[in-house]
Parts: sequence; C-alpha cells; structure tokens
Amino acid sequence: MSEAYDKVRGVIELPIFPLALVLFPGVPLPLHIFEPRYRQMLSDVRAGNSLFGVSYFDASTSEQDTPAAGHIGCVAEVTELQSLPDGRSNILTVGIIRYRIEEFIERKEPYLLARVSFFEDEEEDESVLGEAAHEVAETFTRIARAVRIINDERASLPDISDTEPQRLSFLVAAAMEVDTDVKQDLLELRSTSERLQRLRDMLDRAVSSYEERARIHELAKGNGHSGREIDLE
Repeated sequence: MSEAYDKVRGVIELPIFPLALVLFPGVPLPLHIFEPRYRQMLSDVRAGNSLFGVSYFDASTSEQDTPAAGHIGCVAEVTELQSLPDGRSNILTVGIIRYRIEEFIERKEPYLLARVSFFEDEEEDESVLGEAAHEVAETFTRIARAVRIINDERASLPDISDTEPQRLSFLVAAAMEVDTDVKQDLLELRSTSERLQRLRDMLDRAVSSYEERARIHELAKGNGHSGREIDLE
C-alpha cells in the first residue's frame, strides 16, 4: 500500500471544498479561508486528520449547485496554518490522492460532506513509463528554460529528469497553462502512460514557439517581455 493510501486509511467520508481549480497529488496549494462554513470545515478537519477534498467546480458555468456524484477530485492535507485575528486563515495544503464522490451525505455541517472512494493510476510497464517520462521532462525543461530567458530570470531550473513517472505527470500537468477542463481530464485519467502521452503532445506543439521567442528576446533585449505563464494551447 502506498504512502498516499496510508494517509486515507479508514477514511470513508470526506469534507468537500468546491473550487474553480484542479489540485493534483503531490502539488502544493495555498488557500485563504474566510467563509464561515469553510472556517468550520477547517476547524473540524484540524481536529481530526487534516484532510478535505478539493473538487473542481465553477458555479458560473454549472447548472448544478454542487459537483455531481461520480466527480473526481483530490484530497488535500493541511500542512501549515496561519490564523488571523478576525477568524480568517491562510493555509498551505498538498495534494495526496484522488477520490471519486460516491454520494453526498446529509448532516448538520454547513459544508459538503461526501462518501468517497480513493484510487491511483493502474500499474504499467516501468520501462515504457520511464522513456515517456524522460521525453516529457526534457521538453518541459526546454520550455521552462525558454520562459526564463524571455522573462530575464537567472535562477537555475530544478532537475526533474529522475522524477517518478506518475509524480512527474502530475507536476507537469499542474504547471501547464491550459484550460481547467483539460487539467480535470488529466486528473481523471488512471493511466500514467496516457497522461504522459497527452502532455508530450501538448509540449511538442509549444516548444518550438517558445524557443524561437527566447532566441529573438536574446537578440533584442529591452523590446518588451512576455507574460510569465506557459500557455500550451
């Protein structure tokens, strides 16, 4: 059993925090907690296992009031807490493991509570995954290097070449500037190889453009700067 499964061992019911973003396992997420119902949720989870679910939900585009049963989200673990004098809080969380909402539970709590099941990617050939992960890491690093040149950033890039394939796929998916629906699709996949393939396709379409922009920037510094986000669409 993985460390992620160990953290949710015995967990059947999970508080759900709907947000207009996608959280991936292994990725940090800072949050500002200010609504009374989520202050209560934070207090409750801190008194227990410090776990709650982050579910992608955009109320402005949805006909429903909450995520539907069957929705896939990611468990967040509260790792740091800064309490403010007026009852608000700044917290740092990190994604742990994905879950599927089986059904919502009617309780007295002001926040959503759901019965969930947890899952990770299916087992696949490690040699195939290693090759795909190497290609994704190499192309992503090329784009990140180009973006730093465009933005005149001097710090060195971290080496991600030896990152475990599933973890790499989540880290790259989180870092990419694509539509949130695309990120949700990547989160829901249960095949690391398929996720890496989709990432590789998006990165391959973008890398030449970024490297050309970086080359031109080096030739003509001072003629403007590109934005900091990596847009891969």
